[in-house]
Amino acid sequence: MGDVSQLATGLRRGTLEFCVLAMVEFEDRYGNEIVRRLGEEPNLAAGEGTIYPLLSRLRRSGWLESKWVESPSGPPRRYYGLTMAGRSALEHFRSEWVSFRQTVDRLVGTGEAA
Repeated sequence: MGDVSQLATGLRRGTLEFCVLAMVEFEDRYGNEIVRRLGEEPNLAAGEGTIYPLLSRLRRSGWLESKWVESPSGPPRRYYGLTMAGRSALEHFRSEWVSFRQTVDRLVGTGEAA
């Protein structure tokens, strides 16, 4: 039988990109802020080594855009925001998420029976 922690890692990996998209939906955020906020969520357990490559992938995919902004307290910060394609992807994820979660809850016995 496989390692249980690998299962949890797979679950996180599958949803983490949409968590990042949701975080920048209404306000651009810089990378360290995203890392810090996601690090506060114990079930996500996402550090710099996960988030920065993810931000790069999302930017290359066209779902995020970035801009450099001067910081009064140090080097410039790279801020990330949603593109129209990213907004569309996030909306699609949200529309699928509720029914997906309900189905999984029902099948694994953590939700209401149908």
